[in-house]
Amino acid sequence: MSVEQHCPLVKKHSQSDLVSRLKSRRMLGMGTADGKFHQSKISQMLGNEFKFAFHEPFGLRFWQFMSALTFSALGLLTLTFPRSLGARLDMDDGGICVSAHRLHGAAMISISLILWSAVWTMEKVIIRWTLLSETCYLVVEFLVTLTASADRDVFSRVTAVQLVAFGLSALLSLFYYVQVGRKPRRV
Repeated sequence: MSVEQHCPLVKKHSQSDLVSRLKSRRMLGMGTADGKFHQSKISQMLGNEFKFAFHEPFGLRFWQFMSALTFSALGLLTLTFPRSLGARLDMDDGGICVSAHRLHGAAMISISLILWSAVWTMEKVIIRWTLLSETCYLVVEFLVTLTASADRDVFSRVTAVQLVAFGLSALLSLFYYVQVGRKPRRV
């Protein structure tokens, strides 16, 4: 009976060699032969993928904050003081009841809650949907104000200011909606 002797395991020190280390890093996706670092496959598996991150357009967070603040303030004012606010904005023509103004205020507060949640999120899809919702609301508000003024044949200064404010706000929200949806440029 003979016992076969195996060779002792020889430890290979190839990882200390610079070329082998760079080859290993290249295989893992952690670097190139010239030492530059690219996106790591390990960080891709862990979820730190940079291709899903987006570059925020300049002023986006400020616009979101101001929109949420404006919708909240106007919603609360319309909800609590429907008669005085409607009379000041030339909206009270006698036929519109107080409950309609209060419903409008409640709708604005509901939209403001959605806008406030989008101020603090980093998810591109949520930011885009809130910007699109805001744009749609402002376009509808613009059209309703325009047709109501055309029906009454009265275009006052207050109505003109409202139309300009709704139009510019809708355009700015649409601009940010398009900018957030753009693909990032390669550097």
